Amino acid sequence: MSDPTTPPRPHLPFFVYGTLRPGEVNHGLFLRGRTLREEPARLTDAVLYDGPGYPYAVDEPGGTVTGDLVTARPGAYRRLLAELDRLEEYTPGDPRSLYERVVREVRTEAGPVRAWVYLAAPAVAARLRARGERLTGGDWSARR
Repeated sequence: MSDPTTPPRPHLPFFVYGTLRPGEVNHGLFLRGRTLREEPARLTDAVLYDGPGYPYAVDEPGGTVTGDLVTARPGAYRRLLAELDRLEEYTPGDPRSLYERVVREVRTEAGPVRAWVYLAAPAVAARLRARGERLTGGDWSARR
């Protein structure tokens, strides 16, 4: 089995579900002008928890998270990947990371697509399951 944190070739799109979605604060800061495509998508077998200020996706059978599949422009991919890792406070192998970047299958109107997803790191996910605020419906944009 391959390491889910090693980028496969060709570059994978990103599934975003919180502050990186269109209309949210980090979309304009990190993604505007750097994408080829953005389309609605859903991640199955996961749920959302409030950060607060930003959400965490956590693996959970039967759950669904609503978001967007973002395909980066080829020339922007490597830098964008590094910037998103910093934003999500993800460092491969670091147990202090808030998130981990993993490959998951997401559903789009055209069918399933493999994508990078930032999930709550194991220690964070355990704390959220124990005492976090789960966001009903799995859609960060609908919380308002």
